[in-house]
Amino acid sequence: MTERKLKSAALAYQNEPFISSPDGRILRILSEYVEPLSRFRREQIQDTVVFFGSARFSSKEGANRKLAELERHRHLPPEELEAQVKRAQAAVRTARYYEDARRLAFMLTEWSSHIPARRRRFVVTTGGGPGIMEAANLGAKEAGGKTIGLNINLPFEQSPNPYITPSLNFEFHYFFMRKFWFAYLAKALVIFPGGFGTMDELFEILTLAQTEKLAKKILVVIYGSEYWNRLINFQTMIDAGTISASDVELFRVVDSPEEGYEFLRDGLTKYHLEQPKKTAEAAPEIAKTNP
Repeated sequence: MTERKLKSAALAYQNEPFISSPDGRILRILSEYVEPLSRFRREQIQDTVVFFGSARFSSKEGANRKLAELERHRHLPPEELEAQVKRAQAAVRTARYYEDARRLAFMLTEWSSHIPARRRRFVVTTGGGPGIMEAANLGAKEAGGKTIGLNINLPFEQSPNPYITPSLNFEFHYFFMRKFWFAYLAKALVIFPGGFGTMDELFEILTLAQTEKLAKKILVVIYGSEYWNRLINFQTMIDAGTISASDVELFRVVDSPEEGYEFLRDGLTKYHLEQPKKTAEAAPEIAKTNP
């Protein structure tokens, strides 16, 4: 009887059914850590400034164009037309946040491009989608810098905006791994008006800072006092004793790109440009006193 030769088995890491199975989950999680790490190293990214905010805001040009189109479509039922016009008018009002995010990202990128360093400092990073994310990526690109998009695979398909540097365009399956990369390289966080996701990121970073779980100083800018003061009353939390009065010093509320830029530039210089230099200069003295 002739013995039948067995076909070679697939290598474990090439076994697609296994990799996609529940047993392969740990490998998928690790890949969302190692693959971005490899790219960040290759692209010489040292640290980032992360922008969060609503995906629903439009540029000023886009919002005005939408409103003009609706005013020409008088054939719609009156109630439907009225509702759409109200939404379009609201989009025109909130378009200033898009333009402000674009301007602030431009200013930060232009400044950081002149920092003498071997690696890229304070690279503008977003969730990679539309709205405020698009605005910040656009502003950074207009300043001639690289810019990062950490997108997420969702059922309703959030496509990456076209202003992300192609080699720094990421797609995540796991929310917690995406959050890790938002926080791990960040030296500053800029929070524009937004919804659940924006508030989630804001409070997660504030909690890490409050509980001293961050090994570095992260500057937190909350943009737009008109919006945030109506949404969150931090004084109520202080009065109830749920936070300390000093906890509100973990962030700064600003109302213009210029104000945000000056706070970020000064803070990033103080905590992440000057301080490491001082530490390096002090090192020889430490070596002398502690042989």
